[in-house]
Amino acid sequence: MEARACILHAEKDLRIEAVDVADIGENQVLVRIGAGGICGSDLHYYLHGGFGVVRVKQPIVLGHEVAGTVEAVGGKVTRVKPGDRIALNPSRPCGHCKFCLAGEQQHCADMWFYGSAMRVPHSQGAFRELIAAEEYQCEPVGTAVSLGEAACAEPLAVALHAVSQAGSVTGKRVLVTGSGPIGALVVAAARYAGALEVVATDIHDAPLAKATEMGATRTLNVSIEPGLKADEFTAEKGYFDVAIECTGAAAVLKDVIPALRPRGTIVQVGVTGDVPIPINALVGKEIRLQGAFRFHGEYALAARLIKEGRIDVKPIITATLPIERVIEAFDLAADRSAQMKVQITF
Repeated sequence: MEARACILHAEKDLRIEAVDVADIGENQVLVRIGAGGICGSDLHYYLHGGFGVVRVKQPIVLGHEVAGTVEAVGGKVTRVKPGDRIALNPSRPCGHCKFCLAGEQQHCADMWFYGSAMRVPHSQGAFRELIAAEEYQCEPVGTAVSLGEAACAEPLAVALHAVSQAGSVTGKRVLVTGSGPIGALVVAAARYAGALEVVATDIHDAPLAKATEMGATRTLNVSIEPGLKADEFTAEKGYFDVAIECTGAAAVLKDVIPALRPRGTIVQVGVTGDVPIPINALVGKEIRLQGAFRFHGEYALAARLIKEGRIDVKPIITATLPIERVIEAFDLAADRSAQMKVQITF
């Protein structure tokens, strides 16, 4: 059996081609993908052939933010049944390396993550009509939400993990730099976790409006002076307890640290190359700089929060196009000033 898939052969060379659909084993599930969101990493592969040292070296099916409907199940599957609508976790850790055994599956030494060129052969992705998946990847989402909403479970899991890396944010003032899809979901995750205030920044007004819809108590266009340098944020050694940095822009940390109170926490989510860090200020204010990478248990939580309507992800979905218009979808997603989450339907 074959199905159509979105396969990247090289930079700007994205094709719809037929791929074989694997037979399912006893613990596997055949899923008909209904919707998939274009992530920043998908865009980097498409626009630039990769990011940093990670390069596309062979044809790769893109996509890891997906949801669909169960078509068939293996003989030992009990978690789902044909007809169930599910969010599909793209993370497949090995389960037996030292990191998995320590409960740190996001750092698995033998990770297979949908649509990733970090390893060779590449880990093929889920922008395809049909895919054979493991039972444990399936998170039922019921019938009250769309498959497009369910596909947002993956970026929401990233956001939930990022907020958890800050420790308790209950009653605290949280700064979120960058209001793209991840930043907007971090806003929602911080509010869900009990943050008293969540101030979101960006250089465009459109994503800031979405951040407000996702729960920001205030937004700040930092392309307009004074931005985070305003006295209200820097007086008395800083205003915020936590900053969650989602841009990866080199200049942001030097603006964030003056606005962060002593012993505050920065969680770095946005990825980039080498950046200058004002070490003296970091030391003098005893700032904790914490990374956040992917997720593990947060995926099931994200799917449940979407399923139960406890976090509404609809505001971040700004365009939905069919697979036949995948090139248009990727070009649309590249317009960060106007688009948030562009999705493809299969």
